[in-house]
Amino acid sequence: MRYYVYMLVNENKNKLFSYVGFTQNVEKRLIQHNNSTGAKFTKGRKWILCHKETFLSKSKAMSREYKLKRDRKF
Repeated sequence: MRYYVYMLVNENKNKLFSYVGFTQNVEKRLIQHNNSTGAKFTKGRKWILCHKETFLSKSKAMSREYKLKRDRKF
């Protein structure tokens, strides 16, 4: 089974917002975020997928997600 770590971006009033998450189906998850049924932070915004990485284990995907969320330069 494959797991994906993804980064979404949104520009609102000249501010850039980003969101990092992991899932098994990136396309379905992006639809959920854009329909305001995803994470609380993503509600009410239109998101664009800007980065995606593939992993073969859930633990590796979760570890990478954690690192990306802490890496402000990325």
